[in-house]
Amino acid sequence: MDAFLQPLKQAARDKSLRWKLVACGSRGEAYNGFRNAVDKGNADGVIVLLVDAEEDVNQSASEHLRNRDDWDFSFATETGVHLDEVVHLMVQTMETWIVADPLTLGVYYGQGFRKSSLSRAQNLETVSKNEIARGLREATKKTQKGPYHKINHAGDLMRRIDTESVKGRCRHCRLLFEKLGQLVEAA
Repeated sequence: MDAFLQPLKQAARDKSLRWKLVACGSRGEAYNGFRNAVDKGNADGVIVLLVDAEEDVNQSASEHLRNRDDWDFSFATETGVHLDEVVHLMVQTMETWIVADPLTLGVYYGQGFRKSSLSRAQNLETVSKNEIARGLREATKKTQKGPYHKINHAGDLMRRIDTESVKGRCRHCRLLFEKLGQLVEAA
């Protein structure tokens, strides 16, 4: 994910800002890590939460997480954190961002890759998590690398996929870049 966010990281470094990405594991662990970091306070930086939405989103990221997961963000709003700036979603799952760049997928998997198995929806955020997974599995199952496997392939793919392709097909990715870009610019 750090490589995928490289344009933002570079913008922060250009302003002599420190950038630290912390992978927390499960969604619940990410929420707890976010809560702990906000509770401890960080006068020198911005703390951001980025998790899978797991399903379609028709409201703000924080409202979605409140309603879907019963996550309470009062700890953050009490400290002046603007949730719309720092709570972000990968809709519906990280693999949606991977599927948003079929050209890079084709190069990565090579011979046997079946692009036609992937969703052609321009707005990939409307495609269910299960359909994204099925399409990715079908598109890659006859390749030399074998079917897509999160542990074996996701990290390498996230380093390679084109952020502009993802932002063009995934509104929440575009929002993440816009909001974090604004935070870096304002710093």
